[in-house]
Amino acid sequence: MVDAAISKKHFLEIYEQILEKLTSWLDAFIISLPNIFVALLVFTIAFFASKYTSSIAERLMSKSKLQKSMKKMIAQAISLVIILVAIFLVLGVLNLSKALNAILAGAGVAGLAVGLALQGALANTYSGVVLSYIKELKFGDWIATNDFEGEVVDIDLRVTTIREKDNNLVYIPNKLVVEQSLKNYSQTKQTRVIIECGVAYDSDLRFVKQLVKEVLSSNFDTVKKTEEVIFLWKAFGGSSIDFEARFMIYSNNALKVATAKSEAIMLIKKAFDENDINIPFPIRTLDLPKNMLIKNEKPSSDVYSS
Repeated sequence: MVDAAISKKHFLEIYEQILEKLTSWLDAFIISLPNIFVALLVFTIAFFASKYTSSIAERLMSKSKLQKSMKKMIAQAISLVIILVAIFLVLGVLNLSKALNAILAGAGVAGLAVGLALQGALANTYSGVVLSYIKELKFGDWIATNDFEGEVVDIDLRVTTIREKDNNLVYIPNKLVVEQSLKNYSQTKQTRVIIECGVAYDSDLRFVKQLVKEVLSSNFDTVKKTEEVIFLWKAFGGSSIDFEARFMIYSNNALKVATAKSEAIMLIKKAFDENDINIPFPIRTLDLPKNMLIKNEKPSSDVYSS
């Protein structure tokens, strides 16, 4: 009976302590309600202000010479700064100064650890900033890099997105774009088209040269006269004499170059057909000794008699 009474008394003491603690927490929560309300209000205002400020920043920068990708990054950075400032204000309003000091104290160590763990991601982020500053690379440019070719549709803090000729999107890490060579077809107003072909050995080479130059100059607006077409005989091939014709077109992407090359091939083929100029198939000639006998054995009629 005595032990039971002691246990009951001990239980009541614990219960009273828990109740007292909960009551103190409830009192502290009620007392802090104004601060909590203010903290929520501050964070809500900051959240909407970050979006509004970001859109205002983009509109203000729309008239600047900065690239679209850089404008986007600056607007995102402004939005992030407003959110971070709001978080520190909320911590101050809630009297969480100790937590704030702990966050600031641990920021250095955490930053070092995160930097070591995210070297690749940070490299891509830095490379994205670098790409956004490059004037020679902007949205809409047709580029070739890392064995991919297409139109630049986006540059963010992680990847550069290009749209290929088949309309597929390719996401290339920014680090690879910065480190590897890059060809930008959109930086020049004119692009050279190169046609390679061959004609039979019995062809009149001077006539072929003049004919090709006249065909290209009369069918492409960018070629004003035949002298602007570069025609070069290249080599004595195995079955033809090979030549190369070069001319310029207005183009800012590889697709226009391919289209112009296709049209030029059809025009040259038609002109050759109309003038009896032969584009020979690959031919192999066998030179046999004169004294070599070729025995032609005919099947015996007995084979078919049965």
